[in-house]
Amino acid sequence: MNSNHQSSATESQNEQASAADFVSDDLAILQKELAEQKDVYLRLAADFDNFKKRTRRESERQAAAQKEAFIDDLLPALDNLERALVTEKSISTDSLYQGVKMTLQQLCQLLYRHGIEAVEDLGRPFDPHRHEAISVRHNPSQPDQIILEVAQRGYCRGDKVFRPAKVIVNDLSHPPGVRHAG
Repeated sequence: MNSNHQSSATESQNEQASAADFVSDDLAILQKELAEQKDVYLRLAADFDNFKKRTRRESERQAAAQKEAFIDDLLPALDNLERALVTEKSISTDSLYQGVKMTLQQLCQLLYRHGIEAVEDLGRPFDPHRHEAISVRHNPSQPDQIILEVAQRGYCRGDKVFRPAKVIVNDLSHPPGVRHAG
C-alpha cells in the first residue's frame, strides 16, 4: 500500500510540475504578447504625435499663406490712398471724394473675395446676436425694435457674424422724455 501511496504522490508531483510548466509557458507567451502590444502601442503613439505635429505645421503654413494673400490683395488699396495723399492739394473735393469712394469699393471687393460681406441693417429688426445697440430713440412712425441708424457697419462670413453692427434702435415702450426706474 505504501508503494501505491508513493506512486500516487509521485503522480501528483508530476502533475503539479506539468501544470507549473504549463503556467510558466503561458506566462512567457503572455509576457511576449504584452511586450509586442506595448511596442505596437508605443509606435502608434509616436506616429500619432508626429501626425499632430505635421498637421499643426501644415495648418500654420496654410494660415500664413492666407494672411499673405490677403495682405497682397490689400496693398493696391493702400497704394491708392497714398497716391491720393501725395497729389496736389489744389485737387477738387469732388475728385478726392471719387478717389476715396473708388478705394472704398476696392476694399469692399477685397473683403468679398475673402468671404466677408457687409450687412445692410438699416430698417431691419434688431437682433442681439447680429447687432450691438449703442442707443435707442423713440420714433412712432417706425415699428418698435427696428434699426433706425447704423453707426458702424456689421460684417458676416456666411452665416457667422464677423463683427456685429453698432446700431440705434427704435424703442416705443417708453415715450420720449419720460424716465423709467431701472
